[in-house]
Amino acid sequence: MSFAHRYIETAEKIIHKYDGIIPLQHFLKQFFAADKKYGSKDRKAISHACYCYYRLGSIKTDSTSSRIRLGIFLCTDEPGIWTNVFDEDWIAGWNNYLNNRINFVSDKINIQDIFPLSHHLSDKIDKDAFVLSHLVQPDLHLRIRPGNKKKIVTALTQAHISFTEPISNCLALPNGTKIDQVLQLNKDVVVQDLSSQRVQAFLEMIPANKNLKVWDCCAASGGKSILASDHFTSIDLTVSDVRPSIIQNLKKRFADAEIKKYRSFVTDLANSPVTLPHSPFDLIICDAPCSGSGTWSRTPEQLSYFKEEKISHYTNLQCKIALNVIPSLAKNGYLLYITCSVFQQENEDVVQYILQHSTLQLVKMEYLEGYDKKADTMFAAFFTASTP
Repeated sequence: MSFAHRYIETAEKIIHKYDGIIPLQHFLKQFFAADKKYGSKDRKAISHACYCYYRLGSIKTDSTSSRIRLGIFLCTDEPGIWTNVFDEDWIAGWNNYLNNRINFVSDKINIQDIFPLSHHLSDKIDKDAFVLSHLVQPDLHLRIRPGNKKKIVTALTQAHISFTEPISNCLALPNGTKIDQVLQLNKDVVVQDLSSQRVQAFLEMIPANKNLKVWDCCAASGGKSILASDHFTSIDLTVSDVRPSIIQNLKKRFADAEIKKYRSFVTDLANSPVTLPHSPFDLIICDAPCSGSGTWSRTPEQLSYFKEEKISHYTNLQCKIALNVIPSLAKNGYLLYITCSVFQQENEDVVQYILQHSTLQLVKMEYLEGYDKKADTMFAAFFTASTP
């Protein structure tokens, strides 16, 4: 039996054990930590086989192993180590062009079955392109912090790490590239998806204001806060999240980023508005909890384990949070509502809810498409508290 056959057998064993409760990435780490016999090449191949299986979403096959093989065929550019597990006809049909591979198996599957919740997609999303993007591993994106570009480019070049620059100060690298030994993360560069970096275009719509008061109300790991701190020359920053552990992680990341002047607190904004002594704020960034459906090409196990009823759960949560933070907005202030979802219910419908239940005015809303750029897809809506 070839190594490739053994890899598929092991992947099948992992898939039968996996229940979706924790991210697949963490489950794989636990599996390999418990069994030390797998070398780095083994772990990489087995993990790839598992991810290929989940990238097929709702596509049905005769067995787990046949689905793994189909996933490998559609999600891998060249046969490589997998040559022995395919018939000659399949190898002949294998090439570097995804569309040709899809055409080769089109009589066996319906490619639209990959994404099981297509009926919830916004009309603004190119359905075909979005569905097919789940067969491709997104890139790793870095945002170069101000003043560091020459140093970062030199360091990557000397380390023989390939990269491209899709937009200014954003570098795209193959996913899995080891950069922590080459670059100072958070201090010089921030790991931040391309679409997330494009949120800066909304910040550019805010007039320059000395010591701008900003509240990142669902701050998570603080990526948007670091972006805002880098964009504005002076910022009075407040951050909050519902999870104490997340705030602790944020503090460490801020220390690495040399952001020292900020306030942080833990609060559940879904319950009621909070009264903050340092409000009102010129800008509230609400990167709301969401389905994450715009990021499932990074976490394809969600194609199998995400429950449709959770969309309504997140929508209700988003509406509550938005209305509970709006009272803390200054006159002529701005609300930036963000999700990494592609579902209309979490995006356009929430925008309409905000407009109907507040006096805010919508300035702009936009999908930041990443499905054609090996990146996530996000949604952003920019409101003003000024009267028309």
